[in-house]
Amino acid sequence: MRPASLLLAIAIATPAVGGCATSIVSLKEGPREYVATDYDNVLRAWTRTENLIALSELENFLTATATFESWDFRWAYVVRYVQDYRLTIDQRKRLLDKALEETRQHHQFFVAIYGGDRRWNDLTKPDSAWIVRLIDEKGNETAPEEIVGIKRPNALERTYYPYASPFRRAFRIRFPRALPGGRPTIAPSAKWFGLRFAGAQGNTELVWQLVDPAPSPPGGAVKAAAP
Repeated sequence: MRPASLLLAIAIATPAVGGCATSIVSLKEGPREYVATDYDNVLRAWTRTENLIALSELENFLTATATFESWDFRWAYVVRYVQDYRLTIDQRKRLLDKALEETRQHHQFFVAIYGGDRRWNDLTKPDSAWIVRLIDEKGNETAPEEIVGIKRPNALERTYYPYASPFRRAFRIRFPRALPGGRPTIAPSAKWFGLRFAGAQGNTELVWQLVDPAPSPPGGAVKAAAP
């Protein structure tokens, strides 16, 4: 396959949901006013795709797509889920509380990859071609605390994460929100964070640009709002 043909094939195989790499996102918590139809836009905002291609060898070593399941994303996800499954108000509250509480404990990504030899793309195996790290602009680098393989994405996963096709391996990758000493794995002042896939065949990074954090008042004090 010629280089141009290879690039065209990858472009066709890569869903548009991952094409919003320039979106700027915020890790700020708080209530949202989403409706079910907002989900697709929120999904695009929190999803990234990158390709690791060796044109000299006419080979796509890796295509990785990941959605960061942030506070903002989970709020939109729950609203869509409640609408789809016609849940009650009480069920919605319990589901939303549980989903948001998880974001206070972990940073979690839904990831789907393909490329190269499929046997080497199982991120749960010690002989995987790739190791994954959570990184940020301040130089923090964190290993996953858990990688769960999704052997056969179900109807919900295929609908809510449309890039999770039968041709890809899918995973949920969870990182600690803070290290044992208390240091956050994504620095509060970081301008971006991301996932790094690295191995013998090269490396690539999926990056989420962050809204600039508000500067802290002198001395770290928080000023009370005026009445």
